[in-house]
Amino acid sequence: MKKTLPFIAILLFAINAVAGSFPDISLGDLKTAIASKKVTLLDVNGPVSYNKGHIPGAIDFSAHSAELAKLLPADKSSLIVAYCGSEYCGAYARGAEAAQKLGYTNVQHFTPGIAGWKAANEPTEK
Repeated sequence: MKKTLPFIAILLFAINAVAGSFPDISLGDLKTAIASKKVTLLDVNGPVSYNKGHIPGAIDFSAHSAELAKLLPADKSSLIVAYCGSEYCGAYARGAEAAQKLGYTNVQHFTPGIAGWKAANEPTEK
């Protein structure tokens, strides 16, 4: 147990360091971007969660990561928002980093994730 505590501490630090590298988008700003069709959403929760309900229009990152370049807008300054399960989940970084590696410059994170979206009584699609 004593040997695993330092490892866990380092792991948590690394996750938080990655998690802080993309700006957050608020619920209100995300809703505005969705309404004006000025956002591409990346759901990084995996296919089981995605099929249970995701933010309308979101791409299932795990199912489409290999073809992501074809699914994202041609304009590299377009808003891309990645999200995962909740504010405690760092998995969103996989999608955000993939978009960034493809050259997208306006990649953001919806920190509350699908749990926060549902808690705000926002609609989901299956």
